[in-house]
Amino acid sequence: MKKIFALFLFFFSVLVLSQKKWDLKFYNELVGSEYVIYADNSEVMPMSVKFSFKMTNLKSSLANDKIIVVPANTKRFFVAKITPVNPSEGNQFSYTTTFNFGNAIQEDFDEDYLYALPFAKGKTHLIFQGYYGKFSHQKDAALDFDLKIGDPVYAAREGTVVLTEDSNHHGCPTISCAKFNNKVLIMHSDGTFADYAHLKYKGVAVKKGDEIKKGQLIGYSGNTGFSSGPHLHFGVFINRIDGSRTFIKTKFKTSQGEGILLEEGKIYTRND
Repeated sequence: MKKIFALFLFFFSVLVLSQKKWDLKFYNELVGSEYVIYADNSEVMPMSVKFSFKMTNLKSSLANDKIIVVPANTKRFFVAKITPVNPSEGNQFSYTTTFNFGNAIQEDFDEDYLYALPFAKGKTHLIFQGYYGKFSHQKDAALDFDLKIGDPVYAAREGTVVLTEDSNHHGCPTISCAKFNNKVLIMHSDGTFADYAHLKYKGVAVKKGDEIKKGQLIGYSGNTGFSSGPHLHFGVFINRIDGSRTFIKTKFKTSQGEGILLEEGKIYTRND
């Protein structure tokens, strides 16, 4: 009889389109003649992962390139079981991972949620770039409000803060400056995310993990990152594994009424 052996190669992880190092790890445990892969997710939001396996004389309970979603704040989340095909022969395996924050396979969301305008009560502001705008929103259903540097920014919807950044000073009107965006990222109860971007240096008023109420102060507007002038960028989206985003047109409550889709070139007043 041939000697049974198993060579398990080290794996590496690919973090998609982000300079952020998420607190997510994967590890293997030997159980009899099988290996079990687990994930620990210490982030405050779910993380999506795609596994790509290379195997010799082994099979996985998880299909190759299938995306799984690891819940927030989870330890020893079962990923896959790796079992020998022919126990009398040698085997080996390795895998790579591609991952990103959020539920990348999500399709449904709350289409009827009524958002609050993300600026102070009683104030009126212009939408100077709307959904699929010509400057930087060609592929994005996002909104740019004409807030000035230092204007307070308020949460348009309740949720959990999953990312903050306010260490940057720099901004410019080219995509090369996108890495300098100061921002607050909030996850909503339906799994969507809201991005409040271009905040000023040291202009974040919340921290990761905070539970935010609708209308709560979260920061101060600025002109950092990919920006042609002071403003607040606001967009709601579902994140995808490849770094792309499925944007959602959001309905707002304004002085003109409820359930309104905001339009470029128009002004809106928050009166609640």
